[in-house]
Amino acid sequence: MTDAHFPVDIQQLTPAILSATIRKVHPGVSVETMNIVESKAYGEAMVSTAARAVLDLSYSGTGADSLPGRVILKLARDNSKLLAPFYENEVNFYNRLRPELAMEAPVTLGGDYDAETGQFGLLLEDLTQRNAHFPNVTEVISLAQVQSLLDQLAILHARYWESPRFAGDMSWVQSHVKGEVSTLQNEAATPLIQYEIDSENFKREMVQRLRTTGAEMRAGMMAMQKYHSTLPQTLLHGDTHLGNTYLLPGDKGGFLDWQLMVHGYCMHDVNYLITTALSIEQRRSHEQELLRYYLARLAELGVSNPPSFDVAWKEYRRTLVWGVYYGWLTTPVGNYGWEINVLNHLRLTTAYEDLETGKLVAELL
Repeated sequence: MTDAHFPVDIQQLTPAILSATIRKVHPGVSVETMNIVESKAYGEAMVSTAARAVLDLSYSGTGADSLPGRVILKLARDNSKLLAPFYENEVNFYNRLRPELAMEAPVTLGGDYDAETGQFGLLLEDLTQRNAHFPNVTEVISLAQVQSLLDQLAILHARYWESPRFAGDMSWVQSHVKGEVSTLQNEAATPLIQYEIDSENFKREMVQRLRTTGAEMRAGMMAMQKYHSTLPQTLLHGDTHLGNTYLLPGDKGGFLDWQLMVHGYCMHDVNYLITTALSIEQRRSHEQELLRYYLARLAELGVSNPPSFDVAWKEYRRTLVWGVYYGWLTTPVGNYGWEINVLNHLRLTTAYEDLETGKLVAELL
């Protein structure tokens, strides 16, 4: 193992490994001491696709004074390499795109991915040092907070709206229909999702309530993604459920966990945020208003051809099949706990019915 390669076992982490990674961003810096304050492995509360640790570091070298003493480290959850495409994708986002983005997302000290082992390490600022709060669906989220999160999505989407860079220096960015991230979501996850439907009573009956099956929903999702690949493309966060956000004092919001980043159609991000962030009553009352707000922000940020409300509304409703099928049917209860899992399913499947998503998806089959 070279200095830059991260172990699965946090106890095998060394200052040399951290130094090799940080030097990719700060060439003159070395980590002198390291203290593991806290660590969470896969299967523990609120840990889904990666292990995490809180570290206290001391540094030496040019630029050391500007680096935070406390950082968050993300690591692979195990040795299986199952989720390696997600890990590589997130490291690429933080190393290659985060520095050019003027949006609210964690600052990185550097990341490293090893294709041979499937291991990765990603060093991020500890957002609690900025008094960040990490919301979930058991809390009431205000419209102002959702608008702030939509502001950040609009900044992201406007920055890369129909960018020629997707055929140039950003050709490495994958999509919902092509690449290892797509394969992992659309193919490898299929038996896992069906297992969840078959083994979790509430998931099975929610699917039955929608008068569909796992196989039918997957076919609809695939057709929707194929169609959306023909619409204006931009950079997507890809996994904008409320649990991947944070709120700062003053109701400013930001986005965590960029493992599912792809280029695609903007309504993917917008719908998944609104339908998970708001209660059923809030969403029913305000989602059209919030969609108009987002579209206006796109125009304000320089997008000359944002979708009309009618077009955006139809695709907003259609893209919900992803949130229901892949977004949460794939997620074991143990990852986030019973209440968070059930509430996400309840919000998403109710929206699926309210918005007649099944009919809109069927138009593409």
